Amino acid sequence: MHIIFCGTPQFAVPTLERLLAAGFTLDLVVTNPDEPSGRSYERKAPPVKVAAEKAGLPVFQPAKLKDPTTQELLAKFHPDAIVVVAYGHIIPPWMIELPRLGSINLHASLLPKYRGAAPIAWALIRGERVTGVTTMKIDAGLDTGGILLKREVEIRDEDTTETLSDRLSAIGADLMVETLARLERGEIEPSPQDHALATLAPILKKEDGRIDWSLTAEEIARRVRGLRPWPVAHTTFRGKTLRIWSAAPALSPPESQDASEHGATIVQCDRLFVACGQSTFLEVKEVQLEGRKRLPARDFVNGVHLASGEKLGR
Repeated sequence: MHIIFCGTPQFAVPTLERLLAAGFTLDLVVTNPDEPSGRSYERKAPPVKVAAEKAGLPVFQPAKLKDPTTQELLAKFHPDAIVVVAYGHIIPPWMIELPRLGSINLHASLLPKYRGAAPIAWALIRGERVTGVTTMKIDAGLDTGGILLKREVEIRDEDTTETLSDRLSAIGADLMVETLARLERGEIEPSPQDHALATLAPILKKEDGRIDWSLTAEEIARRVRGLRPWPVAHTTFRGKTLRIWSAAPALSPPESQDASEHGATIVQCDRLFVACGQSTFLEVKEVQLEGRKRLPARDFVNGVHLASGEKLGR
C-alpha cells in the first residue's frame, strides 16, 4: 500500500516507524517547516522530519496546503491512503478525496470526546480515568469524521501529558497499522460519531497554566499533571513566576493549617502545603522559580526561607 504520511511532533513518530516496519510504502512525508527554537533562534527540524530523513524518506514542508503546487505534487503519487497524525493543519477537501482509501487520522482520545488540539491534556485536567486513541476517516469538520477503530487506555494516577502521550502514541501506531490493513481487506467501515456526546479539547494557551487557588487541591493537581510539559501550572511568589511541576492533594491536612486564605502557604518539616478551595490542601513537590532551575520543594523552602503564611498568587 502506498501512503503519504502527514505529521509533525514526537507523538507522530511511532506511527511513521511502525508503518515502515509493517511493510507499507511511504512515498512522501509531509511535515511543518523548520522553526526557530531556543535562545539562539536556530531553526529546528520537526521530530517527524528527523525520523523520516533517518529512514531515507522524501520530506516535503509546505507552509500552506492550499498552494496549487502542493496539490499538484501530492497528486503525482496517487496514494492509496493519506495518514495524518498530529500534523497541525486542517486537511483541505482536495486532499481528503485524493486517496483511494481516504485520508485517515489518528486522534488521541476516544471520539467523540475531546475533539481538538489538546485531547490528552484535557482528559487529565477533567479527571478522566480512561482515555484512548481513535482512527477515523477525515471529513470537512474538526475531528468529526466516521470512526474506524478505537483502543482504550487506562490513565494512571501519576500520569502527566508527557507520560500518557508516550503510551498513546505507541498504542496508536499499532492501531493505525491494523486500521489500514483491515480497510484494504474491506473488513471495516466508518461509523458516524454521535455528535451529542462530543466534548472539546481546545489548544492550550499560556494563561491556562495560571493556578486558581480557589479550586480544590484535586482539581489543581490534575491541572499540574495535564499542563506538563506546556504551559506548566504556575503562580506568583514574591513578584516572580513560580512554576509547579509536581503536586498532589494532601492525604491529611497539615497540623498547622490556615485555610482562610486560598493560596496561603504552610511549611511543615520542610514540606510545602498550599491552602485551596473547599478547605483542601495541595502538597507541592517540585517547583521552578523564574530564572532558576527546577527544585524539590524542600530545597525551595530552605533556599528562599519560606515561612508559613506567605501567599502564592499575589
